[in-house]
Amino acid sequence: MLVSLDWIKDFVKIPELSPEELGFKFTMATAEVEEVKVEGAFWKIIKIAEITHVERHPNAEKLNLVSFKLSDSESFQVVCGAANVRIGLRVAFAPIGTTLPIGFTLEPKKIRGILSEGMLCSKEELGLEDSSEGIWELPHDTVLGMSLKDYLGVRSDVILDIDNKSLTHRPDLWGHYGLAREFATIFEQPLQNRFDKSWYEIIEASFSKDQSPITPQVDGSSSSLGYWGISLDGIEVKASPDWLQNRLLAVGLRPINNIVDVSNYIMLELGMPMHIFDRDLIKDNVIHIHQVQKQQAFVTLDDEQRTLEIGDTVISDSEKPLVVAGIMGGLNSGVTEQSSKIFIEVANWKAASVRKTSTVLGLRTDSSMRYEKSLDSLLLKRTLYRAIELVNELCPDAVVVGKAEYDGPSLEAIESLTITSSFDKIKTVLGITIDNNKIEQILISLGFGVTIKESTIEVLVPSYRATKDVEFEADLIEEIGRIVGYDNIPISSPRLDIAPVKLSPAQSLQKRIKEFLVARKSCYEVISYPLIGSTLLEKAQWKGYDKLKLVNALTKDAEMMRPSLVPQMLNMVATNQKNFDQFRIFELGRVYLPNEKEFSVEQTHLAIAYFSKSETPFMSLQDSCFELIQRLNLPADICDKHPKFKSTVVAEEWRGIHPYEYQNIRLMGRMEGAIFSIHPLLLKQFKIKGNVSIAILNLGNVEDKKIKLKADYKPLPKFPGSVFDWTVVKKNNQEFGDIFKGTNKVKIKELVSLKIADVFIYDDETSYITLSASFLDAEKTLKGDFLAEAQDKLVAATTKAGFPLKS
Repeated sequence: MLVSLDWIKDFVKIPELSPEELGFKFTMATAEVEEVKVEGAFWKIIKIAEITHVERHPNAEKLNLVSFKLSDSESFQVVCGAANVRIGLRVAFAPIGTTLPIGFTLEPKKIRGILSEGMLCSKEELGLEDSSEGIWELPHDTVLGMSLKDYLGVRSDVILDIDNKSLTHRPDLWGHYGLAREFATIFEQPLQNRFDKSWYEIIEASFSKDQSPITPQVDGSSSSLGYWGISLDGIEVKASPDWLQNRLLAVGLRPINNIVDVSNYIMLELGMPMHIFDRDLIKDNVIHIHQVQKQQAFVTLDDEQRTLEIGDTVISDSEKPLVVAGIMGGLNSGVTEQSSKIFIEVANWKAASVRKTSTVLGLRTDSSMRYEKSLDSLLLKRTLYRAIELVNELCPDAVVVGKAEYDGPSLEAIESLTITSSFDKIKTVLGITIDNNKIEQILISLGFGVTIKESTIEVLVPSYRATKDVEFEADLIEEIGRIVGYDNIPISSPRLDIAPVKLSPAQSLQKRIKEFLVARKSCYEVISYPLIGSTLLEKAQWKGYDKLKLVNALTKDAEMMRPSLVPQMLNMVATNQKNFDQFRIFELGRVYLPNEKEFSVEQTHLAIAYFSKSETPFMSLQDSCFELIQRLNLPADICDKHPKFKSTVVAEEWRGIHPYEYQNIRLMGRMEGAIFSIHPLLLKQFKIKGNVSIAILNLGNVEDKKIKLKADYKPLPKFPGSVFDWTVVKKNNQEFGDIFKGTNKVKIKELVSLKIADVFIYDDETSYITLSASFLDAEKTLKGDFLAEAQDKLVAATTKAGFPLKS
């Protein structure tokens, strides 16, 4: 939003500070100023001179060396190519360093070997005409040395470019008058409020006793929060005066004609949008505010055809819509050069309705941006009267027909808001000492009413700050803090007692899981959203979990609560496998399952995914899960599928499970976890080129229980142990878990560990599995005969289980 300080000065006196300092002070107190621009500064620099001598340039036939004076003591010389230079001519001289309106800055420069000390300007170069020939010839009686600022009577201006986002909560700052109130408070200057009771009386004196040609009719179902209108005759549509055009141009609006410019000017001045109709185009003098009952086409003022939807609020005559409420008028009712009768509308609309219609139409205007901020209906009348005043100023023959007419919700029913606080509370929260009179003066300057009652103060919030802005005591304290200056509040640490925080059992469990997986198993933690889309679930062939759908989902990718971490883990594996040959990831997150009694049940799940392009990571993942269970001392073990008791975390008939690489995790007697590899067909769906194994564990039943860590301290063995490795043949239709079914029956107390050391995939049908057994006796050295016998028992057990020794 562009703000003109010249315009602000209509309402408040601003101290003589640099433009940058003004912008900084406004940023620190109110809203961020993104850029400070000085407009028209060159008018003060360019001065009137008289040519005293002209001669040909020695090195160029078409150039002249022109000498001139600003006074009897100041003379200069420039190189000039204009054909109309002559002795005695008074001209506009721009010295070196001047930045002209065309964006060109004059610098010291030699032209054909001779230094030119500036430029004699044409009207085109000064932005006064679109094109011109020769330099600007000024009257001979023009005062030498006078600046063009004084000669033309123009004013330089400082433009502040304020970040719109920092004004979103401040509807009162979308006009120069509201901004002037802020400047008045910041610099402790009085606000010149010309809109007093006598001003209203002067405007109302221009009303006639005739019947108003148009009386607005507002339907209760519309989005209207108040509608004022008035009719005027004797209008002459023409170009606006220079002062009005310059004001609009300074803040980025293009002047159109005096009537249209009035509506734009007042919107920028008072912050309240308005619309002016050509009254001759209003059929039967009917203005009806209502909702659209059926879809229909509508051509807006920008000559674009748009489709109105059922429920959109419009202003219509007896036949057709004329305006889309709060957004833009129609091409069929706008003021033209032939207009002589007008109807001025000043209205307020529900913010949500304007925002919705604006979004559907794909049309966001200066009006809609302001209405979206929740404007104050009590300011409508002031805006209407200001419009009458300005139209009468620009069209002296204009007359009001009838009086101002209103329809809509009762303005008297709007309740005022009073907030109770105290000087001590304000000082305590801000942490600084402020004089009570200073606090009172700030609030009054911002427009609040203040009543002091012993130790408390009652603050009446002005209506223009009570529309979703100032609502609580904290808001009042913020008003004091920002005006005093947050940068003026001393920096200090909070004076609070520091006490150690004890982790809950769930936090402690999750912390130990993360430490183990990251430090011991080189896993990376990932975090995904708890919302998921049906597209990903269908891709993962995860069915039957569409009951927890959101009514107001923002996107299709986040339309329901996730029933499992598996689909998102697959998605993340698919993303990362493009850059890595192998990796390990895990996530601790919540899943959401439908429940008939409680609607839904939330559970905390641990998901671990291992990926390898060259070999299956299933056994590595199984070993990691076994170590994790032991490390956490969980009442759990890894077991095969059970014909009766099914897994609660993944359906065993899910098509994504590998047919042979699957194990259950039994936790507290229930199948609360699973370790499995992903079926190659599903990997193909996700375009994953490699092998993926996933472990899922439901921690819901153990996370709130305090599990004691089991720590067994044993001395290092005094006697050596022995390791025996042997390789067995496994057909790919056999499950890994069956290998240990036979070995578990072998009772050898000296056997301290048995694990799979390596897996070699020989072909599509056969794999070679290397097993490693460790023997140890803490009391003696194991004899060779015993070891040979124990090794034979293990080989015999695996052979009997269907895994013969590799020859």
